[in-house]
Amino acid sequence: MSDKDYAPLSAACVRALNDKLYDKRKAAALEIEKMVKEFSAVNNTGQIKRILKILAQDFASSQNPHSRKGGLIGLAAIAIALGKETSNFTDELIKPILGCLSDQDLRVRYYACESLYNVVKVSRGAVLPHFSPIFNALSKIATDSDQNIKNGSELLDRLLKDIVAESTSFDLDGFIPLLRERIYTKSPFSRQFVISWISVLNSEPRLDLINYLPEILDGLFRILEDTNLEVKKMCETTLGEFLRIIKSEPSRVNFGAMINILINHAQEKNDELVQFTAITWIKEFVQLSGPAMLPYMSGIFTAILPCLAYEADARRMTDIKETATAVNFTLMKLIALQGSEESGNHEEVRKYEHEDIPHEIDLQSVVDVLIQYLMHNSIQTKVAVLKWIHDLYTKLPNKMVNYIDVLFPALQRTLSDEADQVVQQCLVVIAEVISSRNTSINKSGGQNYNIHFNKFIVSLLHLFSTDKKLLNERGSFIIRQLCVLLNAEDIYRTLAEILLKENNLKFASLMVDHLNMILLTSSELFEMRNRLKDLSKEANKQLFLCLYKTWCHNPVATVALCLLTQSYSHVCDLIKLFGSIEVTVDFLMEIDKLVQLIESPILAYLRLELLEVPCDKDLVSSLYGILMLLPQTEAFFTLKNRLSCIPSLHLEEKMNRKSSKDKNIDFKGLLEHFCEVQQRHKEYKKSTRTKDIMSFDRDVNVSDDI
Repeated sequence: MSDKDYAPLSAACVRALNDKLYDKRKAAALEIEKMVKEFSAVNNTGQIKRILKILAQDFASSQNPHSRKGGLIGLAAIAIALGKETSNFTDELIKPILGCLSDQDLRVRYYACESLYNVVKVSRGAVLPHFSPIFNALSKIATDSDQNIKNGSELLDRLLKDIVAESTSFDLDGFIPLLRERIYTKSPFSRQFVISWISVLNSEPRLDLINYLPEILDGLFRILEDTNLEVKKMCETTLGEFLRIIKSEPSRVNFGAMINILINHAQEKNDELVQFTAITWIKEFVQLSGPAMLPYMSGIFTAILPCLAYEADARRMTDIKETATAVNFTLMKLIALQGSEESGNHEEVRKYEHEDIPHEIDLQSVVDVLIQYLMHNSIQTKVAVLKWIHDLYTKLPNKMVNYIDVLFPALQRTLSDEADQVVQQCLVVIAEVISSRNTSINKSGGQNYNIHFNKFIVSLLHLFSTDKKLLNERGSFIIRQLCVLLNAEDIYRTLAEILLKENNLKFASLMVDHLNMILLTSSELFEMRNRLKDLSKEANKQLFLCLYKTWCHNPVATVALCLLTQSYSHVCDLIKLFGSIEVTVDFLMEIDKLVQLIESPILAYLRLELLEVPCDKDLVSSLYGILMLLPQTEAFFTLKNRLSCIPSLHLEEKMNRKSSKDKNIDFKGLLEHFCEVQQRHKEYKKSTRTKDIMSFDRDVNVSDDI
């Protein structure tokens, strides 16, 4: 090329800019600086632009690395020469320098960093229109392998932050998309760079970065996961500052736009700091925005319910559990407010009137999540879920009634849980549902029970029939708790009415045995036992008749019931029929338990009656009848010793049959019913044995064929 191609640069200047020696390139740069000052003094912008074009196209973009260095130092010289006038040429100065920041030659990158620093230092606020590309380039060289370049980038970074801080025209809207993109970088150095900028921008009140927080919050939490402790600490501090602003100025915050991000990160079990921070934010959101968080309840549940199970074996885990518990408590208070609103009491919800976000709960999704966590492996979580179902049903009964058919199967499954605490809480929920005023019917106890009452009792019996282990290990506990939570008489009446029609007679007999033992031994049924002792009252008599018809499935239980009601004459008649009943080991074990009951505090009044003068002939005959049924076991000698305690003079007196106990009860009809039921049991056993034999024969034939 001829010299005129580079005019107004001299040939010597051009050669020096291309030289491999720094001193010669520096001398050329000083010549350019002097020339530009002169052009600027006479306002010759054309020549200045000509030099800028030459340096950008022929040097900064050259294939020769020394030429690129010369171009970069020349561009910096122009900026220094122009001073305040640089603002008119920032586009021509910055673009070629940015292109060299990603150069393969580390020395070129270093010169580019130095050159850009000089341009920015002179231009100050004039570079802000180019802030996004400068920021983008800086975020990349922050990870440079060369320490000199890193040092240079840090100087430039600090300078740029100062300029942004002092500027009143920084385009935050234009910058946020770039920040949102760069925040997902994986490099610890880039993450440090990004966090430092967020911190600076957030410290400037006029920039109002809080409005853009929803766009960068997810990225911040991802940075918080970094394994680099310094990066982690920087991010934690920045998030803490954001939360401080949110708490001090909640009216400016779009809670709804961020809650799902927090819910997602609150489930990060691999990083306790991330999980704790997210749940802490959720706690503040729920406390600050109130009912505005109700539409997100199902998501919040997925975040906090598992955390309630955390064991206090580490400080951070304890903090997470306590924070999750606080969220749970606050949500319950909000539901109480919803309940007040539903019932027409608006006093409690007035403080949230500034919120324009819909406060409706998506009960379908909430119920789905609660059912899901009923299968959790933690007792605390399951109990919390059950308390929530109970709370929702008591506070929002008109809405929750639509979900009972979905909830009930899950609640019934929960009755098989191994933890008493879970089963007990489950029964509290069930009791609340089936004693609700919604769709209720009136039962004999004077209380209202809805249509789910019978359905529940039927399903409970089905559960017991299919899970014998549950019946044997938890049956008593479940029924006793139900009798406390509801009306014991109604529970027993309904069970009796359903069992009376039970086709599986073996199960019916077993169930009656369990119900009878609960009736005669549990403190929860004390009042019901007292009522059954007094059959002079019509209501008590009807209860006895209802139970008796079903108790006939189990002969020994029938005798125990009649002993409880002091129907001694009928007991004698029943025992006479025992001679025609198949005596099995199970039957003898039940007689053995009956003797234990006679010796228990529950039937103390019966034993005291043996001291009356004249002595009740039927009572004594009944006890002797039971004695005669027993083989000479421990139970036999226990009862024999008891009967021997009756004073001989009482036996010599004329004994009186106390018919007053039997007044207005058709015991003859009851005896016939007992015989009919026992005949059904005899036929049922015969049929079962026949089926077993037929099944065995088929198995043998198949085996022979093989």
